[in-house]
Amino acid sequence: EVQLVESGGGLVQPGGSLRLSCAASGFTFSSYAMNWVRQAPGKGFEWVSVINNGGGSTSYADSVKGRFTISRDNAKNTLYLQMNSLKPEDTAVYYCTAGRSFYLRQYDYWGQGTQVTVSS
Repeated sequence: EVQLVESGGGLVQPGGSLRLSCAASGFTFSSYAMNWVRQAPGKGFEWVSVINNGGGSTSYADSVKGRFTISRDNAKNTLYLQMNSLKPEDTAVYYCTAGRSFYLRQYDYWGQGTQVTVSS
């Protein structure tokens, strides 16, 4: 069974940091581009970041550029999102997704999501 399990979410104050993790199983993790996608309260899905299968290329949404860092450890089948300088508008459910392309916003697999709340 394909599984993507996010962890690391929680409540943090503005300006704080969190690191999200996504543990993958049931597919060849190292063959997939991995993405973080989020859904803020009352809003649609927003693509956040992508990393290619080997981890050598990354891309970010303008809203998080300079604050978030995506990375992966293929030996551990794990994806990460380091989030710094968090803002209230970063509050959302964050999903880990696996896709066939670094460029196409098309996802084969989704995790269950983890809640990130940025509030004082």
